[in-house]
Amino acid sequence: MSDFDPRDPAGRPNPEPTRSAMTNEREWLIALHLSPLLIWLIPVVGNLLGPLVVWLIHKDRSSNIDLHGKEVLNFQLLMSIILAIFLILSLTVILMVLTVPLGFAIYIFISVMAVLGSRDAADGKLRRYPFNLRLIK
Repeated sequence: MSDFDPRDPAGRPNPEPTRSAMTNEREWLIALHLSPLLIWLIPVVGNLLGPLVVWLIHKDRSSNIDLHGKEVLNFQLLMSIILAIFLILSLTVILMVLTVPLGFAIYIFISVMAVLGSRDAADGKLRRYPFNLRLIK
């Protein structure tokens, strides 16, 4: 039988995922954690759009993707709220001096956390992002 056949040789459903299914899941988990890097192409909301698309498409296929997706989306939602506040504050000339460097620091922080999350996903672990709101349950 091939690796893609969900049944064992006796014809019963195979309760354990095949090696190729686990590899495919791991690749999607890595993509899920790396997708917030879209913030560099789509400012302020790119970090939300990437994980949201991956999570919505694949959340029903795997409980791991669902769990990781919620963790990534909750963290990126918090980061987008903070960036939106910085964007509003930067509209005033006085606060622009302070908020622009802080906004750039948030971009760097998002990027570092995305790489660390993808590394953990590649190792089969769930990264719990710091000070996460956990709005999506």
